[in-house]
Amino acid sequence: MFGQKVFAAETSVGAKSPAPILEPFLNPANLFYRKTVFDETPPKRPLTPLQLRGKALADGLRSQGKERGSGMTTISGPRIGVALGGGSARGLTHIPYIEAMDELGLKPSVISGTSIGALIGAGWAAGMSGQELREHSYEVLGTMRTIATKLWATQIRGISGILKNGISMQLDATSIVDAFTPDSFPLEFKDLKVPLYVVATDFQSWHQVVFNSGLLRPAIAGSIAIPSLFKPVVYANHILVDGGVVNPLPLDQADIDTDFLIGIDVNGDPSEGIAKTDHKAIDIWFGSAQIMMHSLTAHMMAAYPPDIYIRPHVTNFGALEFWRVREIVAHAEVEKERFKRILAQKIEDYIADRVPVIGSN
Repeated sequence: MFGQKVFAAETSVGAKSPAPILEPFLNPANLFYRKTVFDETPPKRPLTPLQLRGKALADGLRSQGKERGSGMTTISGPRIGVALGGGSARGLTHIPYIEAMDELGLKPSVISGTSIGALIGAGWAAGMSGQELREHSYEVLGTMRTIATKLWATQIRGISGILKNGISMQLDATSIVDAFTPDSFPLEFKDLKVPLYVVATDFQSWHQVVFNSGLLRPAIAGSIAIPSLFKPVVYANHILVDGGVVNPLPLDQADIDTDFLIGIDVNGDPSEGIAKTDHKAIDIWFGSAQIMMHSLTAHMMAAYPPDIYIRPHVTNFGALEFWRVREIVAHAEVEKERFKRILAQKIEDYIADRVPVIGSN
């Protein structure tokens, strides 16, 4: 249904990549198992009632269980997998939901990401809080002028470079990642604090490629390389284009040995009620890609149904309107408290289901 996946990575800087491993896409036996990590960093400010509730839940899950022979079974905390979907500028809506988990004192056991979901997920996995992701996004995407300056810098490498290569209309994805990520961004996957699985597409083999080790930036570059807009990324023996071509919401990469699966789908909704006949070519291209990704996501959800599925209404934001970052984040923020309540309730239900009744057989 989805083709095949390839686990590929370089073992270290400058090392040759191993031969790709082709495995059936939907066979859970071929995936990796992960472990939950809870945030134990003391809060810097007084907690709200909902934050206290989330902290109590997390603390309770860590402390439950008695020594052997006490009549109670040790209960491990819930393993949370989060899949961050692709959607270009609309993917900035991931940030408020990350903030929500921060405010509940929770971290996922694993993060998977496609396209901008991979980029934001990498920052999250590196230890950036939702608030830090928001502030960084405001800084580097706050105005069209800021974005244009950074884009121009990625294209022009001096007069000699222009004379040699000309000015390409296609963007260089690796340079984009370098330009829009913090200087402190980790070099390799092994430096991340939470396991991250980055999804890209192999243009030659038509396979999904999953990166979970080796160099981080080129893997993300491959995942965000929207066809035609970006040059394909040549890395780890692959010619890579955007991961959304094969897997726009990588639930499969976040649903192994987890108790909760959260999927955040930022692809958008159909443009209902819009009787527009003068669509630009770029609108047609992105709109058609949205239809394709919606279909792929529907199949993925049937195979890996999430416990919490989020699809923000982001259709009014263009796929490339990154300069509207404040509007996009604010638009998603209205659902943040609701998401926190749902997630907290899910955890409470998990505790209730797994706590043994004392004296029961």
